[in-house]
Amino acid sequence: MHNKMLQGLVEAGAVKAVSIIANGAIIHAEICTLSGDKKVITTHAGSIKTWASIDSAAKWLKKVGLGTIKLEVGKWSPNQKSMTF
Repeated sequence: MHNKMLQGLVEAGAVKAVSIIANGAIIHAEICTLSGDKKVITTHAGSIKTWASIDSAAKWLKKVGLGTIKLEVGKWSPNQKSMTF
């Protein structure tokens, strides 16, 4: 689910919930549509979109038009170094 698709769902009112998920040093987001489908937000190239901080993810989602976001930090390690592949 890349930016343009997400924008279309937001404009249509088809987004039920949004979660920012922090796991280790990686932060990503997923949406739940009104039909109950869960989709991870991706880049245009198809890889999972990640952010370096929770606030940068929240700012990006707000810019897309989402105002209420669930935050999951149970597996977050803010001081963990991320791995590059």
